Amino acid sequence: MELKLNRPICFFDLETTGIDIGKDRIVEISIFKVFPNGNKESKTWLVNPTIPIPAVTTAVHGITDEKVANEPTFAALASQVYTMIKDSDLAGFNSDRFDIPLLAEELLRAGVDFDMKGRVSVDVQTVFHKMEERTLSAALKFYCGKNLENAHSAEADTMATYEILKAQLDRYPELENDMKSLSEFTTRKKIADFAGMIAFDKDNQEIFTFGKHKGVKVDKVLETEPGYFSWIQNADFPLYTKKVLTAIKLRKLNTKNQ
Repeated sequence: MELKLNRPICFFDLETTGIDIGKDRIVEISIFKVFPNGNKESKTWLVNPTIPIPAVTTAVHGITDEKVANEPTFAALASQVYTMIKDSDLAGFNSDRFDIPLLAEELLRAGVDFDMKGRVSVDVQTVFHKMEERTLSAALKFYCGKNLENAHSAEADTMATYEILKAQLDRYPELENDMKSLSEFTTRKKIADFAGMIAFDKDNQEIFTFGKHKGVKVDKVLETEPGYFSWIQNADFPLYTKKVLTAIKLRKLNTKNQ
């Protein structure tokens, strides 16, 4: 089954120096873009992360410091990456919890004002886990009858994810072939930032999900303890979390001034 698209969608995968969204860096990124008219384009970049790649991570994806020593940094590639994804929805395997948050950090770090407004994301892993509870390799075998060659290569994982989503739509007639519907199906919980530090309560109001103000409305904390905002902005929190918190604060100030 081919995807029914109202706008382009970019399947992508990252290989990184580790799994810390705030501190780790991209060493490889592959993007496969599918257009509503059926056209497709793809691009894969090796990236110099500017920090050492731990041996334990190299053991997973095979990318060494030497392999990327002469490759461009993400800052040098950021404009190309953003140009490719800026008009698109996003899809990946575990992308909502890892790839999108880490990509957002890298783009913001490079001075690109990335956010998810006006687009949706589809996490193919969540579809798989809700239906079958397996891994990417098992998903490809289960849905497509194929073995995943070069697992943990960004390009191989990206193409596998694309093939799996199409096969999932064939297998599960209850899944609607619509990116907004799939995004809603694959959303585990409603959060305001990628890291899940600011979520929405039952009244659709932002609340903190950590620390001494866990469960408290962000607006209330900003009003009663304004120093908390400064503490987060100056501490080691993800850049996107800081961006979302700033937007909430500005919205509150604008509401007061009206």
